[in-house]
Amino acid sequence: MSLKSFHIVFVVFTFLMSLFFAVWSFLIAKDVTPISSIIGWCGVVGLVLSPLYGIYFYKKAAKIFI
Repeated sequence: MSLKSFHIVFVVFTFLMSLFFAVWSFLIAKDVTPISSIIGWCGVVGLVLSPLYGIYFYKKAAKIFI
């Protein structure tokens, strides 16, 4: 597996983990504490930023001819 492929897989994994954190924090967690809310909002930020970074990296990696 090339480094570019691994990077794309890592970005997808980051997106899925952010989705899990957001769903767990806002829908599944029984105790609503400040820490669980912070984890949920970090998950939401990850859900927004990881696809943007993935698109940016994919466009940048497409220009590299290795």
